Amino acid sequence: MTIENHNPRNREDAILAVAAIARGINHTPHPGDENAKLKDRIKALLIEQNAVLVAHYYVDETLQDIADETGGCVADSLEMARFGYEHSASTIVVAGVRFMGETAKILSPEKRVLMLDNEANCSLDLGCPADEFTAFCDQHPDRTVVVYANTSAAVKARADWVVTSSIALKLINHLHERGEKILWAPDRFLGSYVQKQSGADMILWNGSCIVHEEFKAETLKTVMRQHPDAMVLVHPESPPEVIELADVVGSTSQIINAARTGNADTYIVATEDGIFHKMAQAAPGKKFIAAPTAGEGATCVSCAHCPWMKMNDLDRLIEVLKNGNDEIIIDEEIRRRAEKSIHRMIEFGKQHAPAPKSVNES
Repeated sequence: MTIENHNPRNREDAILAVAAIARGINHTPHPGDENAKLKDRIKALLIEQNAVLVAHYYVDETLQDIADETGGCVADSLEMARFGYEHSASTIVVAGVRFMGETAKILSPEKRVLMLDNEANCSLDLGCPADEFTAFCDQHPDRTVVVYANTSAAVKARADWVVTSSIALKLINHLHERGEKILWAPDRFLGSYVQKQSGADMILWNGSCIVHEEFKAETLKTVMRQHPDAMVLVHPESPPEVIELADVVGSTSQIINAARTGNADTYIVATEDGIFHKMAQAAPGKKFIAAPTAGEGATCVSCAHCPWMKMNDLDRLIEVLKNGNDEIIIDEEIRRRAEKSIHRMIEFGKQHAPAPKSVNES
């Protein structure tokens, strides 16, 4: 495995951008009665616009509830896109980040796809610009190009395969068995995890998620000692020393399923904290503890919040439904090429249903 150490400027820019966004977010709090009226207004606008709301697990719980209550869905990025593709609505409204809206548009080009905020982005996407990634691929023409879903349409268009975290290990195992060498982008932690599990020959782009990279193994050990009977559920975008402590390593949907089916009463969870809403619904009566993102002596125990996800709120949802702002537009040639790599993954997934991966099974 080789990790290419490049693109420091874009990585720094991404961190600076997210810090600025975090400072700039100014949600308007609404009292209970007003909140209920806003929800009723949104439900009426969805019907009026022949629109369906798809929301990621990481957005505000009120948006998740509205999606569920109106016949939309709350899911990971791929399922959001597939749901919109299969739904009869002519407009897909995406509560999430930009690459999720692009994926929905790639699969549903005839539909209008709206973001709650087009500036809601992802550090993995920002840290993997299409022009630099294309040059990187050109340097390794003998390798099969596999990119994570957290990338732009243009990066997906350059790839042979697109993967989500739920299917990444199965796909890399499959390619490795066929003797293929892999170029992987952009998350180096997920890439190193699947490389370790599969033994595949992989070159990794040097990217990471600004939320998951902050989980700390030493302080996680402290929390584990405080809750010795708890199961530890970790998203594979986390650092390897955190993954090593996990009972289950899995995608967002796999983490939720592990909590639902697990025998433990308490779970320590290393992923973005928006997931706790759906986990509590899936496993009522169980206790969930946020894995620590702070080191020893820090005042913040866990700050696993994606500021771009938090840009999604009720006011923005009403605004986009009323005015049709922030529509996703993709060049048709790029869309067609990206569609091929996504559909290839979907077809592979139908043959290889994913399941949570326990590190103890390795």
